[in-house]
Amino acid sequence: MTNIITHWRDGAIYDGTSDQWADVTNPATGKASGQVALASTGDAAHIIASAKAASQTWRETSLARRTQVLFAFRELLNSRKEELAHLITAEHGKVYSDALGEIARGQEVVEFACGISHLLKGGHTENASTGVDVHSKRDPLGVVGIISPFNFPAMVPMWFFPVAIAAGNTVVLKPSEKDPSASLWLAELWKEAGLPDGVFNVLQGDKTAVDALLQSPDVAAISFVGSTPIARYVYEEASRYGKRVQALGGAKNHMVVLPDADLDLAADAAVNAGYGSAGERCMAISVLVAVEPIADELVARIVDRTRTLLIGDGSKAATVDGKEADMGPLVTKAHRDNVASFIDSGEAAGAKVVIDGRQVQPRGEQDGFWLGPTLFDGVTPDMDIYTEEIFGPVLCVVRAKSYDEAVALINANPYGNGTAIFTNDGGAARRFEEDVEVGMIGVNVPIPVPVAYYSFGGWKRSLFGDTHAHGTEGVHFFTRAKAVTTRWINPAARPEGGLELGFPQNV
Repeated sequence: MTNIITHWRDGAIYDGTSDQWADVTNPATGKASGQVALASTGDAAHIIASAKAASQTWRETSLARRTQVLFAFRELLNSRKEELAHLITAEHGKVYSDALGEIARGQEVVEFACGISHLLKGGHTENASTGVDVHSKRDPLGVVGIISPFNFPAMVPMWFFPVAIAAGNTVVLKPSEKDPSASLWLAELWKEAGLPDGVFNVLQGDKTAVDALLQSPDVAAISFVGSTPIARYVYEEASRYGKRVQALGGAKNHMVVLPDADLDLAADAAVNAGYGSAGERCMAISVLVAVEPIADELVARIVDRTRTLLIGDGSKAATVDGKEADMGPLVTKAHRDNVASFIDSGEAAGAKVVIDGRQVQPRGEQDGFWLGPTLFDGVTPDMDIYTEEIFGPVLCVVRAKSYDEAVALINANPYGNGTAIFTNDGGAARRFEEDVEVGMIGVNVPIPVPVAYYSFGGWKRSLFGDTHAHGTEGVHFFTRAKAVTTRWINPAARPEGGLELGFPQNV
């Protein structure tokens, strides 16, 4: 029987009225596992209306009660995360352990949001002027839309909705149609945790659903993660309709290895950050900048490690001689073919193909969307494999003559998401932190995704809008500040002389 995936509205499955559907495919087999509804504008309007109807009651719900629901959700998620990991693996293709890791990073934001009472505290100044007090407060926005990508169907939504809901907003989540089941699983978990109906809603669909969120007068803010062209579109379109927007775009992340670095550590990191989750993550390392004279030795160590990787079905049950796969398939055949075309392009441009993922022999069904780890050497900044975000398991080695040349490469790139440096020189690392024009930096850490109480986001073409995800910036994004000035007149001290029309004095 075909698995039918629809929407979530008012605390229950909502079928909608659209007759448009898309196949959901298991990337490890190449076979359709279900169909997902593609919302009409009418479906979107009904779901947004439910979120709006629930908004006033939820914003008036006490912080104590909101926090109780957040804690209940956290406990349920922690006890049942294996279920969600299996769903992610079956629709995205990433290996089971990677899916569990994704959930764990998302759960960090849930735990951060459990402290919302402290995070929403305002300030108070007594007697700022004679008999005048001033205090500040943060209010929820109302209905917020979250548009999430295929590569992290649980973690990326959890970057946003725990903070949004804890702050008193209602949510409409638009997941990727490639792996939509995680969104409904999360909706059911919220229901079980005691979240009132209408506070968390799921709108399945394609561009029609996205545009409905961007254009609806009842949606106050949009959080988006995806490619840079779509991030720009989301930012410009939502801003045109007066919305607050945080649109996180693409990346081309560099990892600089200085000659004094621990090369075993650097090689391990390059393989993990370049090929983990099949390279389908915005924080993947896609460019390794080897500062001479260590390039030859570093490439050799990466080759040794890469050749031991097992490529196959990432589900927990699919093991070979008791060993689970290290890397699964790509999410769709079209994406697999697009990544393979970049390998063709890099080879034609003169880069050396050290490891060719097109020749992979996977441990799985041959119709899966397989592409193995690929390693290029001798890459130059004019090649497509350097300039474009490939979003696949392709690692490019660029050889630099000096630290300054390596930093110049990073700063000349139009993206500014994440970068890393590997060195045993504290002075060089400290200088790197100051020199690079990038939002997130790792020192001997290849994927510098900050913990939840800091904020996630890049610079330049990697971010449209001013506010990053989660952390303090996330709380500020999902709330609006008010400053309240009060004066209570003491009748016994009322001055004589009638009305005072002059400008207030600070006395």
